[in-house]
Parts: sequence; structure tokens; C-alpha cells
Amino acid sequence: MKTGGNVSGVKTPDELTDLFRARGLKVTPQRQSIFRAVHANHEHPTAEAVYTRVVQEIPTVSLRTVYATLHDLAAMGEIGELELGTGSTRFDPNVDVHHHLVCTSCGRVQDVEDTFTSVRLPSDLDHGYEVSGTEIVFRGRCAMCRAAGGEQEPGSDPGSVVVRHLPAGSTPSPGDNHTHG
Repeated sequence: MKTGGNVSGVKTPDELTDLFRARGLKVTPQRQSIFRAVHANHEHPTAEAVYTRVVQEIPTVSLRTVYATLHDLAAMGEIGELELGTGSTRFDPNVDVHHHLVCTSCGRVQDVEDTFTSVRLPSDLDHGYEVSGTEIVFRGRCAMCRAAGGEQEPGSDPGSVVVRHLPAGSTPSPGDNHTHG
């Protein structure tokens, strides 16, 4: 199982600019700054984290503009929109099939590059669905939080795994979780 690594399948800020123009969407300095903030960002930022970075470059940018641009990028399939139970939607520039590790203490999210081909939904539990894809979320405490000591977040299961069976290329929706501990 590989974690981290290079973010693949991500368009450059210039390519995203061209894509927006080709679709008739307005390209502004604010949007271009958002493209740069998201490009190859391994941290799965929230809209608020993107805003914090962009506002340093363009103090007049609004949080609404950041949200709208991120949602436009997600609707185009250029970034993933993740509901991982960390309190805020995360945005993922890695649109290739992959899975996630989520720290239950600090909320850090890390990519896991593996196919997990042995994960299957038993036919007696599929409720008539034809499953064509799977997303797995592993939950636990990251190395930094474990090294720092302290308590795990109340109510969190240190070994829980969330498995979602999704159609290929689809974005998970809140409430699709099936937690196994």
C-alpha cells in the first residue's frame, strides 16, 4: 500500500484557465489564484484553507468566490469533493482512483494508492445494486498526533474503516458511509 506520492491527473493552473474559457466561464485573477492554491495540493484542503491561502495574494477575494470556483472545478471533474467526516468538505486534486487515510485527532487526510482488489460487497448485502467502484477511508491517528500524545477524539474508533461502493468516476455523497471497526 502506497500513501502520498505525486498527484496525477491534475491539470495545471494554465490548463484550468483554458478549460474555464473553453466552457464560457469567466476567468478572473481570483479564480487563477484558486487554481494555483489547489494545484498539486496533497493536503485535501477545505474551502476555508484555500481561501486563507488565496486571500494572502488577493485580499479582496470572497469566500463565496472560493466555494463557487471549487464547486465548478468539482462539477467539471477536475477535483474531487470529499465528505470524510472531518467537519468540512475537502477538495482533492487527485482525480485518479485512490483511497484515503483520515486522522481522527487532527483531521489530516492522506491518499492511499492501492486497488484493494479483495474488497467485495457480498451479494446478499448489495440490495440489488450493481457495484462498479469502491472507495475506502481508513481512520486512525497519524504519526504526528501519536507522537504528540494526548487523547483520541471522543467517540472515534481508532481502527475504523469506511468502505463506500461507488460507480466509477462518481463523487461520494454524505450518508454513503458503511463503517467497519
